[in-house]
Amino acid sequence: MAGRSDTKAKILDAAEQLFAEHGFKDTSLRTITSKAGVNLASVNYHFGDKKSLVRAVLGRYLEAFMPALGEQLQALLVRPDCTMEQVFSCAKQPVLALDAYRSHGAATFMQLIGRGYTDVQGHLRWFITTRYEHVLSLFNQAVRKANPALTSEAVFWHLHFTLGAAIFTMASSEALRDIAENDFGRTLDTEAIVDRLIPYLAAGMNAKPAVMPQQGQVLAFATESQAE
Repeated sequence: MAGRSDTKAKILDAAEQLFAEHGFKDTSLRTITSKAGVNLASVNYHFGDKKSLVRAVLGRYLEAFMPALGEQLQALLVRPDCTMEQVFSCAKQPVLALDAYRSHGAATFMQLIGRGYTDVQGHLRWFITTRYEHVLSLFNQAVRKANPALTSEAVFWHLHFTLGAAIFTMASSEALRDIAENDFGRTLDTEAIVDRLIPYLAAGMNAKPAVMPQQGQVLAFATESQAE
């Protein structure tokens, strides 16, 4: 039993590193098994296929992060009101705890989330939205409570812009720390970076949405341009 457990852990560790560095699409199962020092049959035995392995790799982080985030959001939602900065602060301790869970855990987690989007891993987004639907619903409620004026479309775009900023910042946190020290003489840890990031994300969520022309207006403009 211990041997099987060790083999599974080796596969997960190798896959995590390779997925974070090279992406899901560009990492083959043979590359993973070579790095882990196991045979291909062991991947099929423990995970079944590559999609299941991808979900298992990210699932290790999500199982640590999502319940903790849910607890923070529930505590926030019982208050009579809240700010967008408080909403994003709910993720601070759950994110920082990932560094204790695994070495460079916060950066790796955000790299994997980013890979899920850039590699168009629809199955991974489905996995997250279905398995952690309750926590995501709490987050959406908190965002709506902090700024009820936001439309559903604005929430969609702002959250994706926010996710992009958070992924880039946390995934490149080591490089950013080096730049801050060399250029500004500041020594920052992960918590200090998160503290700088939260107000920026909150301001972005509260930004006034761009006014987009209606489809009919776009067609009318195109027709007028052609007539000229």
